Amino acid sequence: MPTSVWPASGVLPWHLRATILLRSLAIQGSWNYETMLGNGVAFAMEPALRRLPGGRGGEAYRAAMARQCRYFNAHPYLATLAVGALLRAELNGDSPERIERFRSALCGPLGSCGDRLVWAAWLPLCALIGLVIWGLGGSPLAAVGSFVVIYNIGHVALRIWALNVGLRDGLRVAGALGAPWLRRGPDWLGRVGAVLAGAILPLATLRAVGPSHVGVAAAVLLVGALAGGLLVRVQGRWEGWRLALPLLLLLVLFSVTV
Repeated sequence: MPTSVWPASGVLPWHLRATILLRSLAIQGSWNYETMLGNGVAFAMEPALRRLPGGRGGEAYRAAMARQCRYFNAHPYLATLAVGALLRAELNGDSPERIERFRSALCGPLGSCGDRLVWAAWLPLCALIGLVIWGLGGSPLAAVGSFVVIYNIGHVALRIWALNVGLRDGLRVAGALGAPWLRRGPDWLGRVGAVLAGAILPLATLRAVGPSHVGVAAAVLLVGALAGGLLVRVQGRWEGWRLALPLLLLLVLFSVTV
C-alpha cells in the first residue's frame, strides 16, 4: 500500500485548495456520455495528486489519474465533495478497491441531494427574487443582475463547503450528507419560493399591463386564482391531457375570433 502523503497538519495549503476549487468550476468541461464527470473530477484533483510518491508522471500518480478519470456522475456543484474525499483517500494511501467502491457509492446521494437543493429549490427561488424586483419597479437589468449575483453566491458557497467537508472527512463524509440544512433545505427554500410566487403574480401583472389597466389586471388575477383553485381540486383525479385539451381549444377559438 502506498505511503500516506497527507499533510501532518491535516489541511492542504490554501493555494492548493484554491486551485482545486477553481478547477472544479470547469468540472463539466469534458463531460461526455462515457465518463460523465470523471475527467473533470480528475482534472480538479490533479494538482494535489502530484504529491504522490514519484511526483507528476510517477506510477502512483498515473494510477490515481486513471482511476479518477473513470465514470462518475453527480450534481456538478456537490461533486467537489467527491473531489475532496477522493483526494484525501488517494493521498492517505487507501487501497484502490476501497476508493473505487466509495467512488461508486457517492454518485447517487450527491446527484439526488444536489438536484433537490439546487435545480428544484435554489434556482427557482433566485428567479422569483429577480421577478419580484422587476415587479416592484426595478429595471430588467436589475432583475437579471440580482438573479445572477444571488444564484452564484449560493452555488459557489455550496462548492466551497463541499470541498472543505470532503478534504476534512475523507471516506467518512456520509454524516455530512445527512446535515439538517442539506436534507430540509429544499423544503425551506420551497416554502419561501411559494410565498414569493404568490407575491409576484399581482406585481408582475400590474407591471405588465400598466396602472391604466387595473381592471384587466384584476380580471387576470381572478382567472388565475380560479384556475389555481380548480387545479387543487382536481389534483390526482384528472390526467394532464384532459385539462390541457379544453384549454388548448379555448386558446384556438380566442386566436381565431380576435
